[in-house]
Amino acid sequence: MTADEVFQAIQADPENQAFTAQGILPLYHIEENAEILLISQAPSRQAQASMTFWDDPSGDRLRSWMGVTKDQFYHSGKIGVLPLDFYYPGKHAHGGDLPPRKGFAEKWHAPLLALMPKVKLTLLIGQYAQKAYLPNRQKTLTATVAHFQDYLPAYFPLVHPSPLNYGWQNQHPCFMTDVVPVLQQRIQSIIK
Repeated sequence: MTADEVFQAIQADPENQAFTAQGILPLYHIEENAEILLISQAPSRQAQASMTFWDDPSGDRLRSWMGVTKDQFYHSGKIGVLPLDFYYPGKHAHGGDLPPRKGFAEKWHAPLLALMPKVKLTLLIGQYAQKAYLPNRQKTLTATVAHFQDYLPAYFPLVHPSPLNYGWQNQHPCFMTDVVPVLQQRIQSIIK
């Protein structure tokens, strides 16, 4: 399938009809020459409203971790974005976004991944992405991120950069000293 055919099929899928009826488009980003792929849970409310992926404080923080500018992030032609669900899922009553719908990524990632054959590094951002793509992950997200070297060169697991996770980063200062520099080095070696 072509990129346009997949895009139309996603909108026509009965499971997405509530979004399509409201004029909400699926939010993901395919680059034929992408060498870096970001997989996370789902677009934020702000990103869905602007129809720009990672257009929120989490995106600012992610770009900082990656060591890339906004221009590189959006216009380098080297970065693809595939959330596990392409639509904002809503909020939990206690705060935080609802999880991506089950089965969505299994249905739609394969045809889109086929359109990005040059991907060298996939960032698995948050527990949902890691559960979907790392069957051999550690028992906790913290342990999986700490053992990121075990998943290279194909995958790089990260905590989600949401402001809700600022406490996690404060409790794990080694993330900024041990993990982020390696991430930046890998990204720079690809995006140069």
